[in-house]
Amino acid sequence: MVKINNNMKKSIFLLAIIVLVSCKTDKKTENNNTLVEGENSEKIEKQNVGLTLLKGEFIYYADAAVLQTPQEIYGVVINDKMYELNEEAEKYKTEVTDMVPVEIKGIISPKPENEEGWPLRVEIKEILNVTKPNPEGNEIITIGKE
Repeated sequence: MVKINNNMKKSIFLLAIIVLVSCKTDKKTENNNTLVEGENSEKIEKQNVGLTLLKGEFIYYADAAVLQTPQEIYGVVINDKMYELNEEAEKYKTEVTDMVPVEIKGIISPKPENEEGWPLRVEIKEILNVTKPNPEGNEIITIGKE
């Protein structure tokens, strides 16, 4: 009979966690597109042309644009497509600081070292969908005098 001490139990538990996490990512190939399914059922479609499908919440405020997905926060490259997306998002905002759910295709790249901001940025190439925010799902923080 093998006696298992606490250190061995911890090692076995850690190994089991690593195996489960490693097996959790589900990859499928359909029509030359790769679908990567992450946590919270976010689907990121990586196509042969280098575009990535991102679903998240978008905000443009004070000369900064951000796209927040369940797994990552991206700085958005400010260009004509970003202004087009912001124009669509403005239709659904009640406050200037509201984030609006969007679906876009873009190119993800690391931010240049000499720039401030999020480690990754996305350049929008295609706007697929802009929807009204769920008022019950948003936490609203208002700064002002009472």
